[in-house]
Amino acid sequence: MTGNVEQNQRPDYDPEIQAIVDYVLDYRVTSPEAWRTARHCLMDTLGCGLLALRFPECTKHLGPLVEGTVVPHGARVPGTPHRLDPVKAAWDIGCIVRWLDYNDTWLAAEWGHPSDNLGAILAVADHLSQKQLANGRAPLVMKDVLEAMVLAHEIQGVLALENSFNRVGLDHVLLVKVASTAVAARMMGADREQLLSAVSHAWVDGQALRTYRHAPNAGSRKSWAAGDATSRAVRLADIALRGEMGIPGALSAPQWGFYDVLFAKTNKDQKLKPESERRFRFQRGFGSYVMENILFKISFPAEFHAQTACEAAVRLHPQVRDRIEEIDRIVLTTHDSAIRIISKEGPLSNPADRDHCLQYMTAVPLLYGDLTAEHYEDAFHEAHPLIDQLRGKMEVVEDPDYSRDYHDPDKRSIANAVQVFFRDGGHTDKVAVEYPIGHRRRREEGIPLLEEKFRRNLATRFPAGRARALFELCADADRLETTPVNEFMEEFVI
Repeated sequence: MTGNVEQNQRPDYDPEIQAIVDYVLDYRVTSPEAWRTARHCLMDTLGCGLLALRFPECTKHLGPLVEGTVVPHGARVPGTPHRLDPVKAAWDIGCIVRWLDYNDTWLAAEWGHPSDNLGAILAVADHLSQKQLANGRAPLVMKDVLEAMVLAHEIQGVLALENSFNRVGLDHVLLVKVASTAVAARMMGADREQLLSAVSHAWVDGQALRTYRHAPNAGSRKSWAAGDATSRAVRLADIALRGEMGIPGALSAPQWGFYDVLFAKTNKDQKLKPESERRFRFQRGFGSYVMENILFKISFPAEFHAQTACEAAVRLHPQVRDRIEEIDRIVLTTHDSAIRIISKEGPLSNPADRDHCLQYMTAVPLLYGDLTAEHYEDAFHEAHPLIDQLRGKMEVVEDPDYSRDYHDPDKRSIANAVQVFFRDGGHTDKVAVEYPIGHRRRREEGIPLLEEKFRRNLATRFPAGRARALFELCADADRLETTPVNEFMEEFVI
């Protein structure tokens, strides 16, 4: 054996870890678009969490681990009466945010939902604000939360641009854990050495497998996995701030580091990658690119690779609703990532299975002209056998241009097309949608709809007057940014 292993010389921290830490310590957000988009992201993410509280399978997970626990300066979980320690609060906030698969999305070599990090950010910010007030110091303000969101989005998204964790079987929530650990530790006052320690522990942690996102094991863990990641991030940040030593070679250590243990084999054939391909690749440095280009789910609570297919199906609904029995076949033209992640045949056993099935998410709006969270529930599925009949008539094909444009950093399209063929030889138009309504290229069209989505979601939890006041607070950038975090969170308590 040679090098650091033989000589037992403690190395410097991996440069990738140092880059993350220096970014969160030194970067200052100056992009007006990033600030504006972060505010809309906050609104949308909170709204998604409030909507999820209508579903008992979600709310059963919420609250203290020991009933009746009282936590001094406890962090609030929006839409609930819970006041929890920041670790469990991060779990709960992350859980409600992600439950319905309706918050923002980032698509690249890896994908994920950067607003998942808000679980850690809000929990830590609320707890710290109350604690600082009690000690006679100024609380954090919501501008601090928005800044942390930009940083977390960037860390998760830039790591995802060129590095596919799904291809080695790992779930994208590991990027939530890394990003949340970095920003949580920064908010908690970590110095550079403590930040390096915290981030190194996030990489050394055992990482979640993607098993629960794929047939035949798809299930509801995918709805709380991000909450689990943000919770762990807050715990790791706390450990580092207590002085715990870090692991400098967490990524690069021969045989024992992340690269050799978890990033060395391709998921498809289990062949070893050359050593030069095991390290992360970076398309760009850290800035505010990810927040500026984030994808919002505006119209449908559906896995993002299917958003444009849903939109195309809604457009086709008037042409097919009276001819369902005459349909011979349906051709879905899509991109390679959609095929790999959400194209599936056979029985769909639960809501989590259905909201990650391209064919199901296309069949419902073809039949009914819309797709809502309720359409995934067991009772709805059982009462509407036509959905599975249509699924059985679907052919999924890849368009290489769609796949190429999906990865093009100047386009970042998520294209799908739907065409219906009838038994008499006739057919509908081939309806193609290249960019979903939540894409940066459709911001002017999408933001008013995003704000309306937030209004609807507020109305599911609060009386009309209070919902209106909350919307007005979030819509006023200057007022929101100067609002103390503890006061903001108090407004969301039931």
